[in-house]
Amino acid sequence: MSSLFEAKGICKYFGGLKAVEQVDMTIEEGDVFGIIGPNGAGKTTFFNACSGIDKPTKGNVFLQGEDITNLTPEQVAKKGMARTFQNIKLFRYMSVLENVKIGFHNQLRTNIFDSILHTKTYREDEAYANRKGLEVIEMVGLGRFTETLAGNLPYGIQRKVEIARALALNPKILLLDEPAAGMNPSETHSLMMFIKDLNKAGYTIAVIEHDMKFVMNACNKVLVLNFGQKICQGTPDEVRCNQEVVEAYFGKGVATGGATNGHA
Repeated sequence: MSSLFEAKGICKYFGGLKAVEQVDMTIEEGDVFGIIGPNGAGKTTFFNACSGIDKPTKGNVFLQGEDITNLTPEQVAKKGMARTFQNIKLFRYMSVLENVKIGFHNQLRTNIFDSILHTKTYREDEAYANRKGLEVIEMVGLGRFTETLAGNLPYGIQRKVEIARALALNPKILLLDEPAAGMNPSETHSLMMFIKDLNKAGYTIAVIEHDMKFVMNACNKVLVLNFGQKICQGTPDEVRCNQEVVEAYFGKGVATGGATNGHA
């Protein structure tokens, strides 16, 4: 596998607050890469700096060797990076198909003039978005919800619709920001299997989560942040056994005392 995405020396400061400090990350093609850490560890801030939502204070971001640090989110998307957000951002009163079709906007030629007059370009783009949108919906197993209003769907299905819309960009890498947030155990397990299926279909995926169990079961590589700094990166087994990770999640007293002595 080859390096697909790299973040080098990423820092993000808000005044005197160092929210992210000197974080490096390399994601290889074919990875399901997890980014975990306690609440307030800087996960989403780091994600935003990597995806063009926020510019890093220092450091550089590379996609397939190209420096994308100073590109806008739209430019980053055109380069092949798609992402979802912690809070679902679907259009509740639009159907699943209509929501997914929005993801094709970077691939269409239609302008305001075309939309008003329903020109040949508009009709061709509409036909293309409909056809490709249905293909994406079927691929992710949401065919029975094609015409359902997004706001009428269960929470877990809404998450999958949001991911389907991101897939409409035909991304080289898909970034998911806490996709399991607010889900019950059944929905979480379904999402985990969904992510694994997407990976088998050829997608490289990066996932932010505070749910360590979810990441350990879904990802092949894991980066751990705490107080904005990288404390560990490796396989799930390597991360699970790392003393700094245990301390970050459970506290130093538990990590060095009761847990090792057999007293829970």
